[in-house]
Amino acid sequence: MVADYEGAGIRRSRIVSALKPSDIPIIMGILNITPDSFHPASRHGDVEKGLAMWNAGATWVDVGGESTRPNAEPVPVEKEIQRTIPIIQGLRDANPDGLISIDTRRVEVANAALNAGADMVNDVSGLRNPEMFELIVERGCAVCIMHMQGEPGNMQENPQYENPFAEVSKNLEKVADRLVERGHDSDLIVLDPGIGFGKTLTHNLELLKSPISKRYSTLWGISRKSLIGTITDTPETADRLSGTIASSIHAMDLGIQILRVHDVEENLSALRMYNELR
Repeated sequence: MVADYEGAGIRRSRIVSALKPSDIPIIMGILNITPDSFHPASRHGDVEKGLAMWNAGATWVDVGGESTRPNAEPVPVEKEIQRTIPIIQGLRDANPDGLISIDTRRVEVANAALNAGADMVNDVSGLRNPEMFELIVERGCAVCIMHMQGEPGNMQENPQYENPFAEVSKNLEKVADRLVERGHDSDLIVLDPGIGFGKTLTHNLELLKSPISKRYSTLWGISRKSLIGTITDTPETADRLSGTIASSIHAMDLGIQILRVHDVEENLSALRMYNELR
C-alpha cells in the first residue's frame, strides 16, 4: 500500500497537519530495528512496539534499520532493507491510517519504504546524496532534513563551527529551498539540527536555544542522548528519561513542532500537563 501524496487529498492534509501542531509538539516514536542503537532498551524493535507507540499517542513512528550513533559501522543496504521493510508493511497493514517515517541515508531503502507505505523520509545525512534529493522531488513525500557534520564513524572526532546556529540553519534552509525551487511543497519539509551529530556539548546547547528555521518546521531528536548524560551526570541511557522530558518541555516553550523520542507516553503526559499549567 503506497500513501497518496498528490493533490489536496485527505492523507496529504493529515501529513501536513502532523508537521505543524498547535499547542503541543507532535510526538515521533523511535522504532529501531537494530541490535546496536545507543539506547539498549530501544533495540530490536518490532511491529507490536510500533503499534504501542501509536496507542500511547505518537503521531509518527520512525522506523530505522541502521544505527547512526557515534563510531557506528555502516550496515549493508540489503540488510537495512531486510530489517525495515517487513516492519513498515506490518505497521501499514495493522494501521492503514498511521503515519510512518523511514530513518535512512540510503536512497534504495527510502524508495522501498515509500513503496511499502511510509509517509516520510528522515535522512540524517541531509539529502547530501543527489539521488536521495531527486527521489524526494519525484515522490513528493514528506521529508526531514537533518544536519550532520561528517559521517557517523568520524563525526565526533573534532567538530568545528564558527557560529553553529547560523551555519547549521543556513545549510538546512539551503537544501530545503532547493527542494521548493524544484516544486516540492514547503509544508512537507521538516528541518532537524542534528543534536549530537558532529557537535560538541557547547554546539548542541547553542542549537537548542530556538527553532532552527522560521520558514520550515523544526524537529528535535534529543531523547536520552549524551548531552543529557553529561549535564545530569547519568552515563547510562536508562537514567536519562527525566532529562529528556525537561528538554521536551523546553522545546514546547520555544514552539518546536516535532519531538523524536524513545518514550512516547511519558513525554506526551508531561507535555499535556505542562500545557494545562501554563
